[in-house]
Amino acid sequence: MENRLNCVLLVDDDFPTSFINKKIIQKADIAESIQVVLNGKEAIDYLCSQGKFESKGDKYPQPQLILLDINMPVMDGWEFMKTFKSLDIKNKEEIVIVMLSSSGNPDDKIKCALINEISDFKQKPLSREILLDIIANYF
Repeated sequence: MENRLNCVLLVDDDFPTSFINKKIIQKADIAESIQVVLNGKEAIDYLCSQGKFESKGDKYPQPQLILLDINMPVMDGWEFMKTFKSLDIKNKEEIVIVMLSSSGNPDDKIKCALINEISDFKQKPLSREILLDIIANYF
């Protein structure tokens, strides 16, 4: 990819899924950095440079793309979105959020469509084709 994303943030509590998703992103060579967090709370901390993500440098770059799971402990995808809307962070409106879920519930897709900050809903598992479709549509 000619103009790579500065960062992709994977938000998923399933280690094997995150591992595979990270490998797909690395192989597609679309991002300078890929960060993985386990739930919505960690994602909020990451975006706000808080807790274990507090950094003085560019160790935790602002993501351009967030791939967000729905069902997670601590803070799920819906709770993350509620908190994300209230964040005062730099370039928030430029972050593309794609809900990436194994949920077969059609209500989840409808709910995503009603949240302006969610750009798209994709069914797991992530594939190279789905990833390249996201890149083509939003970047």
